[in-house]
Amino acid sequence: MGSDRKRAAPQASPDRRQARADERDRKAHLRALAADERDRKADLRADAADERDRKADLRADAADERDRKADLRALAADERDRELLSDSATARLQARLETMPVIEQAKGIVMGQEGCGPDEAFDLLRRASQRSNVPIRELAVLIVARSTGNGAGPTAVTIPLTTHDP
Repeated sequence: MGSDRKRAAPQASPDRRQARADERDRKAHLRALAADERDRKADLRADAADERDRKADLRADAADERDRKADLRALAADERDRELLSDSATARLQARLETMPVIEQAKGIVMGQEGCGPDEAFDLLRRASQRSNVPIRELAVLIVARSTGNGAGPTAVTIPLTTHDP
């Protein structure tokens, strides 16, 4: 029994076809809404990441500014230190210039009394300064004052310059 007729599938009613189409449309709409929600959440995450990056940039800028200010303070402190060192070096040089003539005069007096050269005279002054715990410039002032008669006591120098008796 072979029939050339094909069996036709039962035809759905138009209402049923419409209901299926409506269901497909509703599901498509729900998928679109879900995709929109995923996109919205992704945008929120991207916005939050951008905000975190912006805050990190602000913190980095603030740290750079603190470092720059610290560098400026260090430079200013270095400049003040250089000025102080320069001032103190100048003061030391000025003091040496003021006392040098007196030390040279005292060396001359010692050279005359001891019959020695300038280096040995200075060495004798230095050792006498160390033994008596008196700065060499003060010792020189004392020697010059006593030898010129401007100091108290005898006019001859009475500070022992050598440790041995002649």
